Order: sequence, then structure tokens, then C-alpha cells
Amino acid sequence: MEPQLQTVFLVEDAPFFRKMLGDYLRDMGFEEVVELPSGRAALKHLETASCPDLVCLDLTLPDISGYDLCEVIRRTPAMKDVPVLVVSARDLPEDKAHAEEAGANGYLGKPFTQEEFSRRVQQVMKGYGPRRKS
Repeated sequence: MEPQLQTVFLVEDAPFFRKMLGDYLRDMGFEEVVELPSGRAALKHLETASCPDLVCLDLTLPDISGYDLCEVIRRTPAMKDVPVLVVSARDLPEDKAHAEEAGANGYLGKPFTQEEFSRRVQQVMKGYGPRRKS
């Protein structure tokens, strides 16, 4: 991945997957991976944080669904154009369609390899330049 990429918000409630995806993202060249364990933690973080280069989120969070979180991101003016990649064990066509309706730019069903994850991140990031911290 391009070395100028700065920040990704990773919203995943399962500690194992959160660590694994965080490691994958750092390996790809993201300078900062903000790991968030729930939808509420993500919403709280969004109130005070700079705009990320990417949001990577799970659909099945313990408090707020990934669909709802994606819709909030899309309604937030500063984040409406941030690429969102959904990573979920829910891999039915209707899950993908619902994620797309909520505003997700890409979808990756679990399980997957590091190479598949990297390719999917690169696909959703195409056309989006890095967001500079102000």
C-alpha cells in the first residue's frame, strides 16, 4: 500500500480478529490503526478524531450494527466520502446488499487470507487520496 496512508478505524468486537486485521493493516503501510471494540466506542471516537483514510468494520457488533454505524458515517459530512470496507462472517447476498445500501464501498466475507484482505482494501481505496491531518 502507499506509504502516505495514515489512519484507519478498525471496528471489530472479536479481539482475535481485531488484532489480526490491525496487523494486516499495519503491514500494508497504514501509520495508525485505531482499534475499536464496539459501535459505541467507534461513535465516541468519531466525535473527537481526525478523519481517517479508511474505515474497516464488522457487521455484528455487540451494541450497534455495522449497518447502522456505516449509515452514521455516511451522514457525517466530514466522513461521507471515506471508504468503508465491511468485513463479516455474514456472507449472504442480502448481507452484502444491505451493506451496500448502508454506504459500504466493499465487502469481504470471513474467512479470508491476508492476500485477499489486502486486495480488497486496495480495491476500496482506489480513487481515494490520503486525508491529511489538520
